[in-house]
Amino acid sequence: MANEIVFDEPVMQREKLITALYKSAFPAVAKYVSKMGGSFDDAKDVFQDALVIYYEKTTTGELSLNTTETAYLLGIAKHLWFKKFRDDNNNLPLDSYGFDISDEAEEQPSTNKLMRYLETAGKKCMELLSAFYYHKLSMNELAVLFGYGSERSATVQKYKCIEKVRETVKEQSLAYEDFIE
Repeated sequence: MANEIVFDEPVMQREKLITALYKSAFPAVAKYVSKMGGSFDDAKDVFQDALVIYYEKTTTGELSLNTTETAYLLGIAKHLWFKKFRDDNNNLPLDSYGFDISDEAEEQPSTNKLMRYLETAGKKCMELLSAFYYHKLSMNELAVLFGYGSERSATVQKYKCIEKVRETVKEQSLAYEDFIE
């Protein structure tokens, strides 16, 4: 009498699904995280968290997909990465945002003064402008990341944020020299 190995069908199906999702979605997530300055391990962590969210939503029946599973997982991963990046960078010094605040012979705009005027636009605008200009996200990526209905909505919101800063500069009749320390 030979010992028979009995496989649990739902477990095998779940493993096949997860393997298929890894093959289809992980490369896009890894590319995105790499583009955003993250490591391969960061990409694995974010993707696994996205998979857990996806799995929980499918098992509870809360998930209704309007897109492919791959696109859904990429969207979740982008959101998780942005949230992690934002939370990790809340207490970083200004030079970590790409500003050169070293003493140089030629006059440079004051980072502190520039940041003060940018902050007048508000936290959401700072995040949006940072994601577009610093992290080089496309308008489509911004729309997904910030929950706008379309790429056009993200473009309009970015424009409004820039206009808030321009208005502050205009109201105070500021010139380039006002930003020099």
